[in-house]
Amino acid sequence: MIAELFAPWYVAGPLVGLLPAVLLLLDNRLFGVSSNLRHLCAAVAPWGTDYLQYEWRREGGWNLAFAGGILAGGVIGGFVFANPAPVDIAESTQAALLSLGVQDFTGLVPSDVFNWVNLLTPGGAVVIVGGGFLVGFGTAYAGGCTSGHGLAGIADLQLPSLIALAAFFIGGVAGTFLLLPFLL
Repeated sequence: MIAELFAPWYVAGPLVGLLPAVLLLLDNRLFGVSSNLRHLCAAVAPWGTDYLQYEWRREGGWNLAFAGGILAGGVIGGFVFANPAPVDIAESTQAALLSLGVQDFTGLVPSDVFNWVNLLTPGGAVVIVGGGFLVGFGTAYAGGCTSGHGLAGIADLQLPSLIALAAFFIGGVAGTFLLLPFLL
C-alpha cells in the first residue's frame, strides 16, 4: 500500500515540530510561509519601494524553494497518491457536523461546504473574498502566519507567538461554532 511508504503521524509530527528548531540552530533562519510573498515580490518587481530592495536570494531563496516544495508535494500527493477511501471521521465529530448541517462525508472535505456551486453564490464569494482579506490582514497584523507562529515562534520561545497561537485557536473555534452555522 502507498500509505505504508510514508511516516505515520506520530513520526512526521515531531519531525515537523523539530524543523524550526533545527533551522534556528544551524543557520539562525526562521521557519514560516507568509514571508514568501515578500520574497516573491522582491524577485519579480524589486523596484519602487525600499521594502522590496534587499538580497532576496540570500534571505529568502531557500524559503521560496520550501514553499515550492509544499506546492509540488500537494500536487503530487493529490494526484499521484490520492486515496479514494473516505476520510475516517469519529462518530462524535460526524454528529457535531450533522448538527451544523453538514451531510456528506464521502470526500476529503465536506462537499456541502466546499464546492464550486457554493463558491459561485453571493454568500460564497463574500466568504472567499472576506476570508482571504481576513487571512491576509491577520497575517500582516500578527507578524506571521499560523505555521510561523505555531512552529518557529514557539521554537524560539516568543511570547507574542504564544499569544497569536491562542488567538488563532480561539478564532477557529469561534468560526466553527458561531459563523459556520450561518453559512450552511
